Amino acid sequence: MSTPWLKKNLFMSMWLSAANSAAGSARGRMTAQARRAASSAASSASSEWIKLWTTPPKPTRTTRARKRR
Repeated sequence: MSTPWLKKNLFMSMWLSAANSAAGSARGRMTAQARRAASSAASSASSEWIKLWTTPPKPTRTTRARKRR
């Protein structure tokens, strides 16, 4: 006697295939977004470091002594 849960279920197979396809698409989109964010963060960090080390320091402001009357 065969059990019903061991038989092939075409609807279940189609549903799982569609779910797997949707999960793969979502995983690909999330991976691409994470790579874009990491690339953007690395680019902005390197430009900030370059800006920090290449800009000349501002001269300190000297205050004049007040004249006494």
